[in-house]
Amino acid sequence: MSIPHAQPVPGTMEECVDQLDGLIEQLERYPSPVLAFALRAHLASLLRAMAEGQVWTREHVRQFVVELEHEALGVG
Repeated sequence: MSIPHAQPVPGTMEECVDQLDGLIEQLERYPSPVLAFALRAHLASLLRAMAEGQVWTREHVRQFVVELEHEALGVG
């Protein structure tokens, strides 16, 4: 899925992933299920804010979540 309405900025995605990796490493003391639920709560808030702020449409959010499910379960 391409990122709708995003301004192309070289390296932004890679830099963001690298920073998130570093933050996740700092949280490794928490059990995986706790970390998963905390990340889910934050992702849900972010996606809701993006829809409410009209950064993404509800359909973009829905498609993102479907693709996330496929990636997480290794299907499709």
